[in-house]
Amino acid sequence: MKKVYLTTDDLPLYLTVNDLAALLRISRSSAYELAREPGFPKLKSVPGRIVIPRDKMLEWLENNAK
Repeated sequence: MKKVYLTTDDLPLYLTVNDLAALLRISRSSAYELAREPGFPKLKSVPGRIVIPRDKMLEWLENNAK
């Protein structure tokens, strides 16, 4: 079952790429592309995984909305 987030309060503190895809309603491959963009907030201390802090990601989205 796909996750659906209705508000930012529903989000976990740290998101996976799958969470990001569900939040933005984009494909998983598009979410990976976004997460690999320079300046996109992610934790680098987790080898082999992309972990995205919720608050930093929401701030990034706000600053980069076009």
